[in-house]
Amino acid sequence: MREAVRALLSLLGPEQVRELRAGPSRLDAPELREWTYLPGARPGLCTEGLGGDQREAVDVLLATAHSAPGADLARGAIEVERYRRTAVGAAGPDRYWVRLLGDPDGEGPWAWRLNGHHLAVHVLVTAAGIRVTPHFVGSEPARVPDGPQAGRRLLGPEEDLARELVTDLGAGRRAKAVFAAAPPDDILTRADPFADPALLPGGLPYADMTARQQRLLERLVRRYLDRAPAVYARECWNDAVRRGLDTLSFAWAGGLVPGDRHYYCVRAPDFLIEYDNTQDDGDHAHSVWRHLRHDWGTDLLRAHYAEQHH
Repeated sequence: MREAVRALLSLLGPEQVRELRAGPSRLDAPELREWTYLPGARPGLCTEGLGGDQREAVDVLLATAHSAPGADLARGAIEVERYRRTAVGAAGPDRYWVRLLGDPDGEGPWAWRLNGHHLAVHVLVTAAGIRVTPHFVGSEPARVPDGPQAGRRLLGPEEDLARELVTDLGAGRRAKAVFAAAPPDDILTRADPFADPALLPGGLPYADMTARQQRLLERLVRRYLDRAPAVYARECWNDAVRRGLDTLSFAWAGGLVPGDRHYYCVRAPDFLIEYDNTQDDGDHAHSVWRHLRHDWGTDLLRAHYAEQHH
C-alpha cells in the first residue's frame, strides 16, 4: 500500500499533490470522519482530470485495500456508475476523490480514502495493522438492463444470500426476522460518522436459526468481511467466532420476491451490515459494512497515541 501511494505521488504535479494531501499531520482533521455516498464533490484529488498512468496508479492503490473479489466489487461500482451516467446523458470521465492524510513514509499512522457516488473506501494504517471501514458499495441500477454490462447485478450475491435466508425461515422465525412490510428508504445509519447499532432492529438471533439458516448467515457475513484483504478479513471473522456467533442477528423488511423493494441488516457486538434495494422501484442498491471499534482506525489510533504518551 505504501509503495502504491509512492507510485501515485511520483506521477502527480505539485498542484495535484496539494489536492491529494491534507498535510503531514492531519489525522485529527474532521474530514477523516466526514463522508457520503451521494453525488457531489469531496476534498482531495479528483480522478476526472487524471491521465492514463495516473488513473492506473489510483486503481492499483484502490486494489490494495481489498481482496481480489473485493477489488472487483469496488471497480464494479465505478463501472456501473459509468453506465448510469451514460443512461442519463451525462457521460464523461469518472469523478472520484482521493485524499491522503498523514505521512506514508513516516513512522506514525497515516490514512487515505477514495470517495464518490456509490463508492466509499476508508483506510487507516499503523505499524499494528490496517482498518478499512466504513466500506460502502452501491449500484444504480441494481441490474444493468442493456449494453455491454447487460444483466450485471453487482450486489447480486449480497441480495440473493439474504433472500435465501429469509425465505427459508418458518412462520415463527420469519415473524421475528421481518420487522416491517415496507422497507426504509435507505440504510438506517446513512453516512453517520459513528454508526449506532441502536438504529437497527433486533431481528432473529443466530441461536434461534436452524443449522442451514446459520450457515447462510455466516456466508452472508463473510461476503462483506471478505471484501477486505485476507489477513484483516480473517481477523474480523475470528473475533466474531471468539465472541460467539450466537451474538449475530438478522432482520429484513419489505417484499420477499425478486424485484420487490427490500432491506436487511446484520448486527453483531463489534460490527453491523446494512443493505437496501428500495429506490427506483427496487432497482438501486446500497450496501455498507461498519465496525464499531475499527471505523476510521479508532482502535489503532487510540493504541498508538497511548503508547506515544507512555
